[in-house]
Amino acid sequence: MRIAIIGAGIGGLTLAGLLHRRGFMVDVYEQAQRFARVGAGIQQSSNALKVLRALGLEDRLRATAFAPEVWNNREWDSGAVKHTLTLGARFEQRYGAPYLLLHRGDLHAALESALPAASLHLGHAVERVDGTTLHFTGGSTASADAVVAADGVHSPVRTQLFGAEAPRFNGRVAYRATFPASLMAEPLLDDCTKWWGPDRHIVMYYTKPDRSEVYFVTSVPEPDWRTESWSSKGDLTELRAAFAGFHPRVRAVLEACPEVHKWALVEREPLPRWHQGRVALLGDACHPMVPYMAQGATSAIEDAAVLARCLQAESDPERAFARYTATRHARASEIQLTSHRNEWMSTRTDPDWVYGYDALATPLAEAA
Repeated sequence: MRIAIIGAGIGGLTLAGLLHRRGFMVDVYEQAQRFARVGAGIQQSSNALKVLRALGLEDRLRATAFAPEVWNNREWDSGAVKHTLTLGARFEQRYGAPYLLLHRGDLHAALESALPAASLHLGHAVERVDGTTLHFTGGSTASADAVVAADGVHSPVRTQLFGAEAPRFNGRVAYRATFPASLMAEPLLDDCTKWWGPDRHIVMYYTKPDRSEVYFVTSVPEPDWRTESWSSKGDLTELRAAFAGFHPRVRAVLEACPEVHKWALVEREPLPRWHQGRVALLGDACHPMVPYMAQGATSAIEDAAVLARCLQAESDPERAFARYTATRHARASEIQLTSHRNEWMSTRTDPDWVYGYDALATPLAEAA
């Protein structure tokens, strides 16, 4: 079976790598001309690492990423600890895989290495899908036995299949930055911290095993900013003013930051259907979520693992897609809703249902 995957993001590359290892013919079509190490951190919990381990990437990621001992949740002004999630060896023993913090670009490069170069086609922007034939900008086409659209939150394939959907802006923006830790006068207070304010928060952590790189991401009320783009630059003066009353350690990190990016946080309703015919959606294309649980990319990785198993179990792609949706829909929707509430880890939390999940072992549902 030949599978065409639209989008070479984390979900698309994970699926491609898993299918390649299972003997499928895979082609990944990506509109970008090249990949860049875009300045963003990413958290990869045990439920993601179990899948990445199956791709043979665990050792590479351990050597690249920072392995925190704790994730502390602190009060915005006093720094008092609200709740601590113990990580490190105890976390790995409990859930069977580590919790790693790293640069998104390093994860992406690792996933790319798990796929033969001939399977990746850059500079291919899909205009539409006709059955299982892909039509690219410029007039060229490609065909496959089945198509998976892992083309992100702005998925044109989702729009083609199920109609246009206006995103709901939640009145908040996220500032983010990755920069050398040497620019700070003193180290971060914790390995990983979420500072909870009355109406805003900031998460900060290291992304390198030697603590040489720092990342932070925020959520701040700003109802007049509606640009939903990761490449938009933010104003450091505005960012620092937004956290002027926060703990001195927070302000020190923001003072050391040389530049920042900014994007509007929008939400979309969960889709009741993830496939039509021999075309299916994956990751942000079908269950986009705000980044308050650090489970967006992980959910796409889980999707990829379940979908690869369904395609291996079924000779009929439509039946495989139906089983994939039936297996994944409830969990992805629950994570989407939990992230929306933005209460995860703010108080004593039972994380077992999230971190204990194994997408490579969970029973596959029958087609609904």
